[in-house]
Amino acid sequence: MSTTRPCSPGDRGPEPGGASGASEGGASGNGASEGDVPASSATTVDRQVRRLSFEGQSGVVPLARDFARQALYAWGWLPAATADRRAAAEDVLLVVSELVTNACLHAEGPDELRIGCDKKVIRVEVSDRGAGQPAPRTPHRSGRPGGHGMFIVQRLCLDWGVVRTTGGTGKTVWAELGAPA
Repeated sequence: MSTTRPCSPGDRGPEPGGASGASEGGASGNGASEGDVPASSATTVDRQVRRLSFEGQSGVVPLARDFARQALYAWGWLPAATADRRAAAEDVLLVVSELVTNACLHAEGPDELRIGCDKKVIRVEVSDRGAGQPAPRTPHRSGRPGGHGMFIVQRLCLDWGVVRTTGGTGKTVWAELGAPA
């Protein structure tokens, strides 16, 4: 499902400090990251959030995957005890790769990766300065190279959408995946 609402249906509401730009509660500190990558994490009630800024970085797709993998380890998704848990973690890493790659290909590159986790859902947000609207290509042509990113995101996620930056160009593309049972 592709939407433009700021959050998925349900009672959780929009992400604190996410695409809406509201301030985030909870303690903040440095997140686990490699090298001198600017990163931060925050914990709210039953929700853990980590951020990675891509400012001045190169090789952002593997950087984003490594950052997401570290978050999954910190949150107990990895190492996976079962095949289902491993598959769920791999789905998260694939969605991170696809959203960051799309920002590289169709915008001016990503500005920030935000990944949040609670007991039921993991939310991935990638912000960029692009004006385009991501959408799965229709009809989807599985035998052709390229153009599969948003189709993959749509198939793997519970929901996904786009939030436009107010007062300027840019957007945040978000996707939510279910936690393994």
